[in-house]
Amino acid sequence: MDRQLLAIVGPTASGKTEVGILVAEALRGEIVSADSMQVYRGMDIGTAKPAPQQRARVPHHAIDIIEPDEPFSVADYRERADAALADIRARGKQPILVGGSGLYVRAVLEEMDFAVPPDRELRRQLTEEARNKGLSALYARLTETDPQAAARIHPNDQKRIIRALEVAQQAGRGERPVDRARAPRYNAMQFGLTAPRDELYRRIEARVEAMLAAGLAEEVRGLLERGWDERLVSMKGLGYAQMLLYLRGEIPLEEAVRRLKRDTRRFAKRQLTWFRADPRIRWIDVDQAGGRSGVAEIVLREWRPA
Repeated sequence: MDRQLLAIVGPTASGKTEVGILVAEALRGEIVSADSMQVYRGMDIGTAKPAPQQRARVPHHAIDIIEPDEPFSVADYRERADAALADIRARGKQPILVGGSGLYVRAVLEEMDFAVPPDRELRRQLTEEARNKGLSALYARLTETDPQAAARIHPNDQKRIIRALEVAQQAGRGERPVDRARAPRYNAMQFGLTAPRDELYRRIEARVEAMLAAGLAEEVRGLLERGWDERLVSMKGLGYAQMLLYLRGEIPLEEAVRRLKRDTRRFAKRQLTWFRADPRIRWIDVDQAGGRSGVAEIVLREWRPA
């Protein structure tokens, strides 16, 4: 396979954005984002999009491509990402995939069947579980495994909750392990960024504080003033859901911040669980490497396109 692709993945707040930019500058490359929230226009602070000065250093793709109320699937993302990767390569530049949305990364790197067939035995088990433990237990699991699907489904809609869990589980986002035997779509080398848990959590808390200082609450208020419905999938993302509770007066700001930090830590843990299931990823501890510039040096040293 002659389609060479470099990918930089890992949990939120691990430094992927800056490492990707440093690597892209060295390779005369361009970045394709693999982030399920950065696709939305006008949602900048809560999604931790690259700052304008960072995007001026290196071209970024698959960012700011849809409005917050537009439906957007993994299949849609793959089509956009493939087009960007082909365009970058056609201009003689090195494409670099950077992001922490595991399913988006996988959709680019591996063949996927987006039409998930019914699993009648799993459906029977989930129906039995709903009867024994209550539908709220299934909905809580769906919220954990696929929050975007949960945001679209009413907590009392048993048929859709069970189908969504069925799809998520078969896609590898639930209790079954991810099927890593799928055919590759690119000749990819993946680097994963990591840090000790305490350090990663410290960075997450610092990021949340920086978002607040940058005007996260004001950004969410502005989205509402422009008419975006708070029930949209985009408004259920980290930062937006918590600030909505605060802006509605349901919780004080301090509680919204506490929940945002907690939920972001949980999200980072899920990201690590997803990516660590892939033995092809070469992991780099950011601290041991001497920071983001040190990570970039390691990536550049090990990157050997055929």
